[in-house]
Amino acid sequence: MSHRHFVKYTFLKVDPAWRRLDAERRAQDKREFLAACEDFAADHLLQSFSLVGMRGDADLMLVCETENLDRIHEFHVVLTQSGLLQWASQPYSFLGLRKGSEYSDEQRLVPRPFRGRYLFVYPFVKTRAWYALPAEERRRIMADHIRVGREYPNVDNHTTYSFGLDDQEFVVAFDTDDAGAFLDLVQRLRGTEASSYTLRDTPSFTCIAASVERALNALDGEAIPALEPAAS
Repeated sequence: MSHRHFVKYTFLKVDPAWRRLDAERRAQDKREFLAACEDFAADHLLQSFSLVGMRGDADLMLVCETENLDRIHEFHVVLTQSGLLQWASQPYSFLGLRKGSEYSDEQRLVPRPFRGRYLFVYPFVKTRAWYALPAEERRRIMADHIRVGREYPNVDNHTTYSFGLDDQEFVVAFDTDDAGAFLDLVQRLRGTEASSYTLRDTPSFTCIAASVERALNALDGEAIPALEPAAS
């Protein structure tokens, strides 16, 4: 399984009481969180996104990608030790694995970063009736679904598989610089035959790409002040 990678989406919600702490304490909490992320990102793919103003139940999202589950576990243990996590909850968490699609020739098995300004993420579950269809029938139905998707080349799909790993069957993620194009794509896909076999595709998250530092600063509207050099 070394040629496939696990992808973890972690959503965090900060307790409003944290924003009432003094500025120095908040800055230290953010530095600890940032240090944990920078350490992980030294040899793994890690991207961050802000949801401030997008949803009321999540403020920040991290997406990490690793070759095994143990590294994801270790990273989140370290994150929990940061001061910020003492004031935050994890309202949503999605785990998936990269796997080649049986309906497409695209074999996206290696880490691939999101490049768009916006990222749209949601868990996805199909009906059991879908899996009861003959394989050829499923391929026919998905061919039309994929055809519609390819009419929007500026919206990039990053689907991972979650069968048995998490509550959903897939984690669907699209990145783009054009949020309107994504809306148009989803509306078009509602009319495909494949859509009739959707059991669940919510909650849906609209995320704005940001460095970890910028995503942290959006939590309280204050930049992390530079540390003063240690006295010699």
